[in-house]
Amino acid sequence: MKPKNLKPDTSKMDNQKHMKNAGFVVIVLATLLFGWAVYSSSNSLEKITLTEVITKANNGELETITEKGETLIITEKGGTDPKFESRKSAGSSLIEQGLDISRVDYDPQDPSSAGSEVWGIISLLLPVAIIIGFFMYMMKQAQGQGNQAMSFGKSKAKLFGEDTKEKVAFKEIAGNENSKEDLAEIVDFLKFPKKYEDLGAKIPKGVLLVGPPGTGKTMLARAVAGEAKVPFFSISGSEFVEMFVGVGASRVRDLFQKAKKSAPCIIFIDEIDAVGRKRGSGMGGGHDEREQTLNQILVEMDGFEKGANVIVLAATNRADVLDPALLRPGRFDRRVNINLPDRKDREAILKVHFEDKPTEKSVNLDALAAKTAGSSGADLANIANEAAILAASKNNKTINNDMVTEAFEKIAIGPERKSKVMSEHEKEMTAYHEAGHALVGTVAPDSDPVHKVTIIPRGGTGGVNWFIPLKDKSYHSIIEYKDILARALGGRIAEKLVYGAENVTTGAGSDLRQATDLARDMVIDQGMGTKLRNQVFHDNDGGLMFDKMTHGRPYSEDTARIIDQEVETLVKEAADRAEAIIKTNMSYLEKMKEALLEHETLEEKQVMEIFKGTKLPKTADLHK
Repeated sequence: MKPKNLKPDTSKMDNQKHMKNAGFVVIVLATLLFGWAVYSSSNSLEKITLTEVITKANNGELETITEKGETLIITEKGGTDPKFESRKSAGSSLIEQGLDISRVDYDPQDPSSAGSEVWGIISLLLPVAIIIGFFMYMMKQAQGQGNQAMSFGKSKAKLFGEDTKEKVAFKEIAGNENSKEDLAEIVDFLKFPKKYEDLGAKIPKGVLLVGPPGTGKTMLARAVAGEAKVPFFSISGSEFVEMFVGVGASRVRDLFQKAKKSAPCIIFIDEIDAVGRKRGSGMGGGHDEREQTLNQILVEMDGFEKGANVIVLAATNRADVLDPALLRPGRFDRRVNINLPDRKDREAILKVHFEDKPTEKSVNLDALAAKTAGSSGADLANIANEAAILAASKNNKTINNDMVTEAFEKIAIGPERKSKVMSEHEKEMTAYHEAGHALVGTVAPDSDPVHKVTIIPRGGTGGVNWFIPLKDKSYHSIIEYKDILARALGGRIAEKLVYGAENVTTGAGSDLRQATDLARDMVIDQGMGTKLRNQVFHDNDGGLMFDKMTHGRPYSEDTARIIDQEVETLVKEAADRAEAIIKTNMSYLEKMKEALLEHETLEEKQVMEIFKGTKLPKTADLHK
């Protein structure tokens, strides 16, 4: 049996809308027609006085005079169409005024002729009809606003039925194999609920999908509904919240009522942190709209009747800010972590996105997957789309490897700004700066290898040093972080050694911010300090400004002072390390600078060839 289409029928609404539009058009046209008729009737004939009419008639200059009540329509001698118009007093006669009827064709007509009566009626009724039509239109508009107000508390969830064309299956989603396995139990329960109920098993009422943006949380939720072949209600957390208190709670009630009628089904709430943040921040007391909405969600999830078979899926990338009541057993019982894809998954995702694009065989998706460590599925889709745009802009019929690389680099480090003009001195300084980064990054043993170095401005930077890890990493050591710190400061140190400490520029601003943020993260979040080793001081306030104002830091002023000292020590140590490396390999810095000035952009093989023979400084030199 073919399933019924669960999408709402909008044909009646469309007809009403078209009728309103048609009525408005008719009113406008009638107004224009009336204005044109009045204008044409009053302005088509030349107006003359009664004395002039009698004078012209007695001189034989007129052909006919037609009298319609008080109005005189006059045709000139030898003419066929009326030319003049005049008026006479009521009850008077032209003959009494001195008209010689032997010199002109005089035609006095009955003023109550049918045509005149009809036109008089029209001229009277048409304005009245326009006014009545205008008020009817305004009343309909007001009624529409009233209906909208009545539906203010209705849920705005979109319903996708079993037969929707947008149905998704697990096999259509590349990667996320572990997440699919976790969600397969939900699919099995929705398909065969009885075998679980017979054993007394309770399937989770709520499943929380947690992961960085772009990792496919919404797609996986739709795939659960597609695999189970059940209706799928989709709504964003922000759609519950309105200016008026109580509207969000009303929409929650309406949504769950609809879901129970369509059971078994799935409710998907995207970005649930919009309404599910921790309560008790002090903003708005206990009765603000967001908390009312959250309370209603908690009540509804507790109120599922046995056998309702309604499962709530929710997605967020900020699980740390959610209210504990949402995460307790009986509500969101299960948590599915959707992580950034690894290299194997990235290659599978890239194949999916390049499948419908004409791609040359030379395109190496495995190499691209290796370069894109840390990219989400949405990032990879963007790379494929950008490559297709580049191919179309160059009038190519297929996508080649150069276009894929260019698209990746454009998204990862920004587009080239070749139009920016730099002086010779600025160009040389940029070359030294980027050579310093590359040299320290190559010599430091725990740094990632150089992928590309360029002095062509890209994005918001004057030049770029691009380091890509050889493989995906889950953990980082203190030594590795220290090498990254030294690498980040290599550009500033190179400027200092070449031009002097007083002539360093603002070009290292972003490098210094990166180094300081990493050093602070090492101390506060990773327990990698010296005096505060194995202690973490992360302030998990969810980023709410009001929380920061009302809740103190989870450490004292003395500890904050020690944290600042630890950060300063790490940055200074990294600067000393970078300086020792550059001083030991100064000749290679000059070679790299010359190569950058000549070629502007150097690939990994070229960089490694230039730096062949570089060496680490002696341990004693690192602490000078």
